[in-house]
Amino acid sequence: MTTLTPLSLFVQNPPKIDVLIVGAGPSGLTVAQEMSGQGLNIVVLESAGLLETPETADLCRVDYDGDLRSPASLDKRREFHGDSTAYWDPDVQRYGVRCRVIGGSTISWAGKSATFDETDFAERPWVPLSGWPISRSELMPYLDRAADILNLGPNVYDESFWEVAGRKAPEPHIDEARLKPFFWQFARSRVDPMDIYRSGPEFLEEQRGDVTIVTDATVLRVLTDPTGSVVRGVEAASVDGVKHELSAETCILAASAVENARLLLLSRDAKPQGLGNDHDQVGRYLMDHPGAHVASFPEKDLKPIKKRFSFYGLSHNGRTLMYMPGLSMSPELQKEHEQLNCAVYFMMERAEDNPFDALKRLLKRQSDKPLADIKNILANAGIVGAGVAQKALQSGVVPRKVKQWVSNAAILISPNFVVEEFETRGIPHKLTGVAIHAITEQPPRADNRVTLSDQTDRFGAPLPKVEWEIGEAPRKALAGIARLVADELEASGLPRPALADWVENDRPEDAVIIDMAHTLGTTRMSLDPATGVVDSDCQVYGTEGLFIAGGSVFPTSGHANPTLMMMGVAVRLADHLKARRAARPSQAA
Repeated sequence: MTTLTPLSLFVQNPPKIDVLIVGAGPSGLTVAQEMSGQGLNIVVLESAGLLETPETADLCRVDYDGDLRSPASLDKRREFHGDSTAYWDPDVQRYGVRCRVIGGSTISWAGKSATFDETDFAERPWVPLSGWPISRSELMPYLDRAADILNLGPNVYDESFWEVAGRKAPEPHIDEARLKPFFWQFARSRVDPMDIYRSGPEFLEEQRGDVTIVTDATVLRVLTDPTGSVVRGVEAASVDGVKHELSAETCILAASAVENARLLLLSRDAKPQGLGNDHDQVGRYLMDHPGAHVASFPEKDLKPIKKRFSFYGLSHNGRTLMYMPGLSMSPELQKEHEQLNCAVYFMMERAEDNPFDALKRLLKRQSDKPLADIKNILANAGIVGAGVAQKALQSGVVPRKVKQWVSNAAILISPNFVVEEFETRGIPHKLTGVAIHAITEQPPRADNRVTLSDQTDRFGAPLPKVEWEIGEAPRKALAGIARLVADELEASGLPRPALADWVENDRPEDAVIIDMAHTLGTTRMSLDPATGVVDSDCQVYGTEGLFIAGGSVFPTSGHANPTLMMMGVAVRLADHLKARRAARPSQAA
C-alpha cells in the first residue's frame, strides 16, 4: 500500500531513492503510477498531506500587480475561483489557483477534459514561437493512457464524436467551414461515483508498496554537483522550518508552472542564474487561457439552445461517459484571419431566488420574508424535491455500487441533469437563460514570466513574481469568435444571442477577462536551449537527471483545459525514464 510519511519521520531512516518527484498533483502522481512496479523506490514530496491547511495554502502566495487587480477582475475572480478550495484567497494567489495537497489542482477542478487540436502543435506564422517538438500523433498513445487514468472515454473532441457515439449530428447544422464542433468530457471518480476525478484519493485507492508520499515537505531548491551539470537531490523543509537534504539521481519537478520555474531560479549554488537558465529562458512564456462572457440568450430562447447544445452520454467499455458540446473556429478561418485558436461553450444561467435557499432559510428560522419563501417553494416543488433526492444520494449512507448504477443511468438518460448536479453541488436552480463563454489560447510572450520577488515566504525564500498581461491578440480572439458564433447561429435558424456590450461596441479593453487557473509555460519544451528550458524528453538543458512534468513544458497553450494533456506528457516522460534506466549497463557489468 502507498505509504504516507511526514518528512520529519522519513529522514530518520531514509532509504535509497531511485526516483524523486516534487509535487503530488496529477502530473507527479501520474509519473509515480506509471513507474511503479519496476523494482524502484519512488518518493513523492508534497508540502501538505491529505488536506490543505492555512499554512501550506499561504505558500502559494505570489507577487503580482497586473491585469487581474482591477475591481471588476477581482470580483470576477472571486466569483469564478472563490469556491475552488477552502483556502483560496485572491490576495494570496493574485494569479492562478494552486493547491498544496495530495491531488493538487484536481481538488478544485471541474473534471473538464480534452486534447489539443492538430493546429496547436503546428507552426503558425501569426503565433510567435508556435510549434511543438513532438507531434500530436506521437503524443496520442500517451493521451489515451492518460484518459484511462482519468476514467475518461474515447479521445474524440471533434465531428468524429458522432460516429463513435453512434449518433447523427444534431440539427440545425452549422457551417463547419467556419465553426467546427468541439467537445469536452468530464473525468468521473472511481472512488465516489457522485463526484469527479480527484488524483489523490484515486492514487491512494491502489496498493503501491514501492511509492512513498512524504508529507509536510516543501522543496526549497534542487541540489547538483559543483558544476550544475548533474542532479544530486533536493533540499526540503517541514512547516516548522527544519531543513533536510534528500539524495536522488533522478528528480522530476511537478509542482506547477509557477513553482517549477521558481525552483529552478532558486537553485543557484552552481549557477547564479539558476538551473536550465543559461539563455535566460526559465520563467518566460507564462500562459493561461483568457476567458470571458461574450453573449447570452434570454429565457424565451432557452429551449432551442439547450436542445441543440445538450450534453451527451456515451457508453464505452462498461463505463458511462459525459461529453459537453461547444464550437471552435475552423483552422481555415484561423489562418485566413490570423486568429488564435479559441472556442465557446454554453452555460445555463440560474435564478438568484433559488427555492432550495428559501427552504433552508425557513428550516433555520432565518427567513425575513417567510410568506414569500413559502410561495417560492410551492411554485417550484419539483426543484426542491430533486434537490433533496440528490443530497440523499450524495450521502455516505448510499453504497458505492448503488451510486455508480444511478449515476451511469442518469448520464445515459439525462446527462444535462448530471452536469447541473455537478455545477450546483446537488442544489438545483431555476434556469433563466443561457450564457455563452469563450476561451482562447494565449501566444507565448517572453515578457509574460515568473521571476523572483524581493518578498519572501516563511522559509525566507523569494516569492515568485508573476508578470502576466492578457495582451491584444486574446482580446481580439474572444470578440472575434463571439461575433462569428452569433452570425452562424442566426444563419442556421437558431436564435441570435445578444452580444456582451464590450463585443457589441467593439471595446475589447472593457472586457472583464480573467485567468482560468490553467497556468502553462515557464519551462517550455524546445529543440533549442536558446528558446526553451527542457528538451523533447522533458530533461532540463544542462542538468543530467533533472526532469520537469506538467503544463510548464507546453510550448503553446491551445484553448482546451490542460489536465489531460499534462498527464499524457507525464505518461510519456515515465516511459522515457523507464527506457533510460533499462538502457543503463547493469551494475554487474
